[in-house]
Amino acid sequence: MKSAYELAMERLAKSDPDASRPLTAEQKGRLAEIDRVYQGKIAEREIFLKKRLDEALTDQKAEEVGKIQQQMASERARLEEEREEEKERVRRS
Repeated sequence: MKSAYELAMERLAKSDPDASRPLTAEQKGRLAEIDRVYQGKIAEREIFLKKRLDEALTDQKAEEVGKIQQQMASERARLEEEREEEKERVRRS
């Protein structure tokens, strides 16, 4: 007997036949490049915002500290979402 998980995975595979298609070497390379690019973008934004955060902490500006922390989280989430969208386009091509 198959588990509920196995049955669900079979239904999913039937509903989206492209999902089970293996990636080509070119697609794998492009996915790795996308990861490298977005890791760099995330690191760049974090360095910039951490500098501003340190300045705000030094000046004891609690309100600004909260805003910067929130901005760091939202920009990281935005960049990660962009990365996943771009990777999905590569997977579908």
